[in-house]
Amino acid sequence: MAKGSRSQIKRERNAKKDTRPSAKLSYARVSVQKACFVLDAIRGKDVQTALGIVAYNPRYASTLIEKLLKSAVANAENNNGMKAENLYVAECYANKGPTMKRIRPRAQGRAYRIEKRMSHITIVLDEKK
Repeated sequence: MAKGSRSQIKRERNAKKDTRPSAKLSYARVSVQKACFVLDAIRGKDVQTALGIVAYNPRYASTLIEKLLKSAVANAENNNGMKAENLYVAECYANKGPTMKRIRPRAQGRAYRIEKRMSHITIVLDEKK
C-alpha cells in the first residue's frame, strides 16, 4: 500500500509526465484485432519505413494509422522540436472502445446481434539515441 494521502499519491503520479510525442485516435470504427495487424507491422520501425509500410498495406486500418502517424510526427516537430529523420515508433497499441449493437432479422421472428466494434489507437514516437 502506498504511503501518504490520496491527493499526494495522485500528485506524485501526475508529476511523472511522458514527454515523448504521441497521437491518439479515439472511437476508430475498426476492431482492435484488425488494427493490431497493422500496428504490429510498424512497431519499432523508423518513421519513414513505417509510413512506407502503411501506405502500401491494403487493410482499412492502415489509412487511419497513416494519418495518425503523420499527426504524431507533426506533434514531434512542432511541439518538441524534434527532427523527423531521428524518430521511430516506440509504442503503438489499440485499446477496446465501445461496441455498437445492431440487430439482424433472422427466420421465424428471431434476431441475431451484430456488434460493430470500435477502438482507441495510440502511437508514441521517440528519438533514436
